[in-house]
Amino acid sequence: MSTNSSFFTPYKYLLSLYLVLNILLRIVLINHPITNSSFGIGELLLIFSLGLLRDAVIFTLAFSVFWLYFIFISDEKYKKPYGYIIFAILVGLWGWVTFGKTIFNEYGGILPELAIAFLSIKTAFFGLCLFLPTKRIFIRRFNYAFVLFLFILVLVQNTISEFFFWNEFGVRYNFIAVDYLVYTNEVIGNIMESYPVVPLFIGIGAITLVATYFTYKKTAQVVKHIVPFRNKVIFSICYLIMFAFSLALANKIMNPVNTDNIFSEELESNGVYKFYQAFNNSVIDYMKFYKTLPQEEITKNIKQFYADYNGGESLLRTIQSDTAASKKNVVLISIESLSADFMEFYGNDKKLTPFLDSLAKKSVFFTTTYATGNRTVRGLEAITMCIPPSPGESVVKRQDNKDKFTTGAIFAQNGYAVKYLYGGDAYFDNMQDFFSGNGYDIVDKASFKPNQITFQNIWGVADGDMANKAIEVMNEEFKTGQPFFNHIMTVSNHRPFTYPNGVIKDKDLDSSRDKGVRYTDYAIKQFFELAEKQPWYDNTIFVILADHCASSAGKTQLPLDKYRIPAMIYAPQGLVPLQYDKMISQIDVLPTLLGILNIKYNSKFFGTDVLKESYVPRAFIATYQDLGFIRDNTLTILSPNQKVKQYSFEGNKANEVMTPINEISVPNQKYVDEAVSFYQFTAEQLQNKKYNR
Repeated sequence: MSTNSSFFTPYKYLLSLYLVLNILLRIVLINHPITNSSFGIGELLLIFSLGLLRDAVIFTLAFSVFWLYFIFISDEKYKKPYGYIIFAILVGLWGWVTFGKTIFNEYGGILPELAIAFLSIKTAFFGLCLFLPTKRIFIRRFNYAFVLFLFILVLVQNTISEFFFWNEFGVRYNFIAVDYLVYTNEVIGNIMESYPVVPLFIGIGAITLVATYFTYKKTAQVVKHIVPFRNKVIFSICYLIMFAFSLALANKIMNPVNTDNIFSEELESNGVYKFYQAFNNSVIDYMKFYKTLPQEEITKNIKQFYADYNGGESLLRTIQSDTAASKKNVVLISIESLSADFMEFYGNDKKLTPFLDSLAKKSVFFTTTYATGNRTVRGLEAITMCIPPSPGESVVKRQDNKDKFTTGAIFAQNGYAVKYLYGGDAYFDNMQDFFSGNGYDIVDKASFKPNQITFQNIWGVADGDMANKAIEVMNEEFKTGQPFFNHIMTVSNHRPFTYPNGVIKDKDLDSSRDKGVRYTDYAIKQFFELAEKQPWYDNTIFVILADHCASSAGKTQLPLDKYRIPAMIYAPQGLVPLQYDKMISQIDVLPTLLGILNIKYNSKFFGTDVLKESYVPRAFIATYQDLGFIRDNTLTILSPNQKVKQYSFEGNKANEVMTPINEISVPNQKYVDEAVSFYQFTAEQLQNKKYNR
């Protein structure tokens, strides 16, 4: 085999390995229980053929790591004085990254550790080759085997990670995967507590070692002899042509082909590219990518929903009341991942939420409530800012997330102490930055004394411990004589769904998620039992709603049943129970509460008091790209590149399960225009800082 051809031998074997891994992954994902779709022969051929082409393109780009490795194999760099100068530079860089504050620290997450590890290995190998010249060939071969091992480990680990991500969300990598890279400690902890990691890591290690040994035996000649500079130039030109072709091709072949079935679209995709795409699109310019309307049409469409809106750059309007405002304390409990169908009211027969089901009967119970998204930060945005979702990441995660118009600001203007209580570390998901930047005092895991924590996992203290802490905080607030607004965010109903032993009966449940739901219900009951004994209880109003559903996977872009959540407002005194069956959005719950309290204020909220006669039912559901608008049993979806789809459906009543939705061939333009008006107006508000306090 010629020297030149040997350069491409690793490419051939590593590409083959990558394609085999992806073929196996697609076979597993197609047969995964979460993939509730069937595929014809034509669809399967497209999934595998287009998928493998995309995989080959991505691998060719990733192979640049080996190109850089090969072109820098040289004995010249070890000669005096160059070798010592290079070694000194490497040692200096290692010290700076290890002990100094660099750009890697600014990004946070695992990046500083990766940079330190890379420079440590690079410096060590260079030093060995510099000071042990007689062992240089052996060191170089060992180094090559080590690089091969790391590269193959990444390929294998990525395949396994894509499976577990699909197992959790039913899609390839998206924004959540980007977040997980940043918040490495929580994610690794979650994996450690949720899966059999020892057998898993042993399996990954064994596969990687076998593949590395085989590839090394077939390709080791590439480092036995250093090729002349001329040959490196020829090799580099050939590879760079391949790289440029792949880069150009990537921009053309990565767009979705089969958009009628979201599972087909995801299976055709390449996970690495999807991750890159998500990383670069945390905020999407609505005006550039989505359908738009002139301002006068937006004003006309929006005015249907807000009788007191007179046009203008914001929804600013005065919320009036003929009754004196109540100064009741307010406790808002947003529950992690609580789908409506966990409750008995919606047909669940496992008795997972006996307390919440009993409380619903004594509350103003909103039976047809839709969450705006499928992440906690999207739920917090909806609850706190009462605003429809916008394309890209939640406002909570954006840089421009401070001094916004929030429910906390309204309560603060009315003399309330305002707090956000969270059992985990509030820095996670940028909550610390968002809530503190919007006037909330924060009580999180760091506020707990050691004796106040009876149980914790990677996400934080158990909800029962949070209940005790919340009572302590509220008792201190009561002593000041100032009314309080406290937003509590639960954590226990999250994988790995662990909780204190012996506090609930769980032998009748097989699913760990079901057990987590039952424990959360128990913890909320515990909170109320403690609250009933406090002097402030009768003068308090409680709001309970979920942040999002337990799962967002479905055959369609926005499966309606994956956005339906429970929501209720309860007061021990002065609030008549009511089952409210009209459709509402998560963004309406707090404005409705403000209406119940008769608080007068100037509002920019898109959410509205649904108990008023003027309320027009509509709801908003979204992923990070697809923006859904529900109106009159019609779902309109706005997507990038000005795409619009519309579906009709049945079963939008109190405890009915959604029936399959059918695409409308000719969309109802009225609903399209209303959807565009809401989402365009929301995007403009945020972009132009019109939604600030």
